[in-house]
Amino acid sequence: MDQFNEHIIDKSESVISIKGLFKSFEELHVLTGIDFNVFKGENVAVLGKSGTGKSVLIKIIAGLLKPDRGKVIVLGKHVDKLDPKELDALRLHIGFSFQSSALYDSMNVYQNLAFPLTMNVKNLSKNEIDKAVKATLDDVGLLDKMKQMPADLSGGQRKRIGIARTLILKPQIMLYDEPTSGLDPVTSAEINELIVKVQQQYNTSSVIITHDLTCAKTTSNRLAMLLDGKFLKTGTFDEVFDSDNEQIKSFFNYNFIQ
Repeated sequence: MDQFNEHIIDKSESVISIKGLFKSFEELHVLTGIDFNVFKGENVAVLGKSGTGKSVLIKIIAGLLKPDRGKVIVLGKHVDKLDPKELDALRLHIGFSFQSSALYDSMNVYQNLAFPLTMNVKNLSKNEIDKAVKATLDDVGLLDKMKQMPADLSGGQRKRIGIARTLILKPQIMLYDEPTSGLDPVTSAEINELIVKVQQQYNTSSVIITHDLTCAKTTSNRLAMLLDGKFLKTGTFDEVFDSDNEQIKSFFNYNFIQ
C-alpha cells in the first residue's frame, strides 16, 4: 500500500516468532497449531470472527496467558520461560492498546500518561515528564485535552489517549485489540491513520486484532486469517481475499453485510 514506507520493514529480523502454538480452555480448543511471525517495522492484521482466538493470541504474546504447547519468542525472549521480573522487563517494550482503552477514570489525561513514566522510568525530573507527556499527546492530536477527565472524552478520543499512554514508554511492539470496535466510520478512519502514523513515526512493529476489513486493509502490510484455530491464509489484503475458499469468501461477505 502506498502509505507505507516499505524500507522500514526488516525481513531479516522477526520481533515475534511463534511455532506450533496450542491453547485450549478445558474442552474448548482455541489455537490448534499456530505458526506466526512479525518482522521488524511491520504491521500484521489478524482477522477472524468473534471467538476465533484472536485476543487469546495477543495475550499469549504479551505473556498474559501461557501456551499449552509451542514456542513464543518476542524480542528474542522465550515468553513462557520468563520469570515475573523478566516478563515485566519485556512488557516495557510492548504497548498493549486494549479494546476498552483502559484509562484510569480518577486521573485526568495528563496524569494517565505521566503514571507509566513515573512507575517505570526512574529519576525523571518533573520537566522531563511534562515534556514527554506533551510531545506524546501532540503526536496523537490531543494536546488540548491534557486536563480533561476520561469521562469527558469521546470514544475516539479515549482510544487515542489509550494509545498515547502506551507510546510514552517508546515500545518496540504495539498490540492493538479491536482498535475500531464501537467507533463510527469517520472516527475509525482517524484511528486507522493514527496506527499507520505510529508505525512510521515510532518505527513500531504491530499486531492488529480486528474483524474490520477497512481497518485491516488500511493499517497492515500483511494479513493473517484465523479460522478454526489456525491461520488459513496469510499475505496482502488482495492475496488473502482473492480466494475461492468458501470460509474466506463468507468472512468477506459477512463483514460487509454487518
